[in-house]
Amino acid sequence: MSETQATPPPAKTVLVLNGPNLGRLGRREPEKYGNTTHEQLVAQIESEAEDLGLKAVVRQSDSESELLNFVHAAADAGDPVILNAGALTHTSIALRDACAELRAPLIEVHITNVHTREEFRHHSYISAVATGVIAGLGVQGYLAALRFIAGAT
Repeated sequence: MSETQATPPPAKTVLVLNGPNLGRLGRREPEKYGNTTHEQLVAQIESEAEDLGLKAVVRQSDSESELLNFVHAAADAGDPVILNAGALTHTSIALRDACAELRAPLIEVHITNVHTREEFRHHSYISAVATGVIAGLGVQGYLAALRFIAGAT
């Protein structure tokens, strides 16, 4: 690279977090969640992020405490977050409080339309602190969230 050429800025990091049971995508209730495996979803997210000039860091955990640590790290780094908290969406005030620390966009994603499912899934503790919510678009919801973040950063 010549001295007159500027070094391109590093790609903006986006943290994509998947909560409990999402590591079992493609095997767990495919009639609801589809046939895409978590590994295939990660590849789709990473490819779409790269196409958008972003760097996706995808993490999945069945542990609430580990998800809290991931959110805290994103808050400290100022990184946007795409979060599918799974069942913790409806139960975890601690995760909601951690998400409230985020200053960059937080997009809550659900593969299914949680509002057409069991009553207990209709309430989200995360939505109140999220920039936006995407539900019912299948795994395409993650890609829509990436496109939003690419336009917002």
